[in-house]
Amino acid sequence: MKARVHVMLKDGVLDPQGEAVRAALGHMGFSGVAAVRQGKVIELDLAATDTAAAEAEVKAMCEKLLANTVIEKYTVEIA
Repeated sequence: MKARVHVMLKDGVLDPQGEAVRAALGHMGFSGVAAVRQGKVIELDLAATDTAAAEAEVKAMCEKLLANTVIEKYTVEIA
């Protein structure tokens, strides 16, 4: 079973890396970009066969390691 975790900064948290990308795009001639938010995607191969158990396990991983829940939000996809 595969899981995909999307981690993004919460709304209202400054994103200096996203701002640097937005500025670089502007310097490259892409002036229509008003804002950029940068995040990360984590893909996991799981031994679990039960979807609900796998989702619960991945959420626990996010809470403990994969996301800083003080400033980041995450979503989990199980396939």
